[in-house]
Amino acid sequence: MAVAVSLVAMFGLVLFFLLRSKTLGYGSAFIAIMFDFYLSSTGATAPINELTTAFVNAI
Repeated sequence: MAVAVSLVAMFGLVLFFLLRSKTLGYGSAFIAIMFDFYLSSTGATAPINELTTAFVNAI
């Protein structure tokens, strides 16, 4: 669990900086996919799904 959380933080930071610098390519797509994969294996999955559902229902 600790490894998954640290990987989520690492991939999240890398993805944030790639999007900020507008460097989009194959590498950033891989980072985004890996971030999503590790994020889905943490306990943050349920709150993210609830937040997304609430946002869609509000619209």
